[in-house]
This record gives sequence, structure tokens and C-alpha cells, in this order.
Amino acid sequence: MNKVKKYHGVVVPMMTAFGEKHAIDADATERLVNHVISSGAFPFLCGTTGESASIPRAAKRSLVEAAVRAATGKSTVYAGISGNSLYDVIEDARSYHDLGADVFVATMASYYPVDNDEIQRFFIEMADELPGPLIIYNIPATTHLSIPLELVDLLSRHPNIVGFKDSERGMERLEMAVSLWKDREDFSFLTGWAASSNAAMQLGADGVVPSTGNLAPYLYQVICDAVSTGDILLAEKAQKKVDRISELYQKDKILSRGLPVFKAMLSAYGLCQSHMMPPMYPLGAAEEDAVKNLVLAQFGDLNQINSID
Repeated sequence: MNKVKKYHGVVVPMMTAFGEKHAIDADATERLVNHVISSGAFPFLCGTTGESASIPRAAKRSLVEAAVRAATGKSTVYAGISGNSLYDVIEDARSYHDLGADVFVATMASYYPVDNDEIQRFFIEMADELPGPLIIYNIPATTHLSIPLELVDLLSRHPNIVGFKDSERGMERLEMAVSLWKDREDFSFLTGWAASSNAAMQLGADGVVPSTGNLAPYLYQVICDAVSTGDILLAEKAQKKVDRISELYQKDKILSRGLPVFKAMLSAYGLCQSHMMPPMYPLGAAEEDAVKNLVLAQFGDLNQINSID
């Protein structure tokens, strides 16, 4: 069994709860945080699932403040700081650190095409200036670039770079990533390819970052715990169930169409409202009702959705 590293387990990329006129809904943020950490998972704010690229910087600070207030003393808080301006990224990290965020997560700036030397310099400059540890985040689906694993391994030697979250798909890449860092006590590998959560943990990954964890964090915790105890059948059963939940909002949908469906699903359980930040928009009333009725009919209440059946 792998040693448990500081950054490990189920890290949930939280959806951002908005109220009217796109203000941060502090009460719903608290509900989501408590739902996530009640299963032993950790909240990750301002990530892709959280619509971070569309949220005004002042609203992000309000989100971090509300989430940290709910999580203080109970959970490590991950905060996304991705952006195209290195100086805004550093400024945001300092602000979130002052609010109580524990660790930062950042993609490469993604507007301009870049080469490996520029990627390396960007992350080193960032890590040198951040007031806390940095996890590098690779997600080609949105940044349109892939960070080579060999480059991440070089960056992993920086004392303030503590992990890598990879949402790029491919079993060969996953196997290579795990093999590079599974024996490094000072560096964590977290997969953002949620459908491979069970496979990644069996290979020796340190954790998973599943969007469906907003609704069913306990099931991903089951996967991690079952793999650690050798109960592979239980891990496979939990993976199959979260895959069925994920299919409701991911199958045949691009990200901007899937996330409004997922937020409607969360709304069905009273975790947040269905407001989205442009350029994503909520479902129409009839479609939202249909989504809510479907998820409730298929999976039942929150206790049932998080149970192994």
C-alpha cells in the first residue's frame, strides 16, 4: 500500500454556486463544501468545473472566503489560480492565501502557443512568487496544449511545486505519470480523468479529481479506500455507479452543455441553484425539470446516490 502523501485522496472540483445576478451564493457554497468534506474529500475552488475562466476576480475572492469559512479546521482547501497574466495569478494567490486557502492549482497560460521552455519558465516564475505550494494542472480540452510528463518531472524538483493534476486521457500516459511519482514522498499525482479513477488508484496514483464528486463524493472515497485495502470488486462497483451518474451530464455533450445539466442535477438535491456564468447558460425550465426528475428517479435521494447498490 502506498504511503499517504500530504496531497491525496478525493479532491472535488467544486461547482460554483451563484445567486441572482451572478453573485456568489455563500449559503450554497457552505452546503457544497460540507457535502464534499463530510465524505472525507477536499474542496477545489475555481477549477474548470467551477467555471473559473468566466468568474470576475472579485467574485472569486468572495467564493474562496465563503468556502474557507466553511472548511476551516476540517479540510485542506485547494484554490485554482489559472490565468493568462502571471501577475494576476500571483496577486490572486496572495489574496486567497490571506483568506486561508492552503494550496494552489494552475494551468499554463493558454492564449498564445508556447514551447516547453516557456512552459517551464512560466511555472518556475509562478512557484518562486507564490505564498504557498503549487500543483500544476494539465487540461488540453480547455487550454489546447499538453504539458509533457518529462517537463513536469523537471518542474517537480522545485521546492514549491508539490503535485500534478492531469486531465489528459490515455492509459499509456497515466501509467507513465504514476510510475514517475508514486514513490516520491514530496510530489503527488492526481488524475482528473474521473472514468479512470479506479485504474489510476490501482496503479498507485495519490488521488482523483472528479467533477461528479460534487454529487457523489462518498463513492470516490469508496474507490480510494477499497483499492488501499485490496477490495477490488468494491472499487469496481463504485466506479460503475459514478460512471452511470456522470453519463447523465457528459455523454454526447461538450463541456459547456454538460455543466448546466450537472448544475441542474445538483439543484435537484438542494445543493445549489442552477445559475450559470456566461458564456454558459442554465437549461430552460422544462429541460431542467426533466433532468431533475430523471436523476431523482434513477438514483434517489443523496443518501441513495452515495450508496453502493
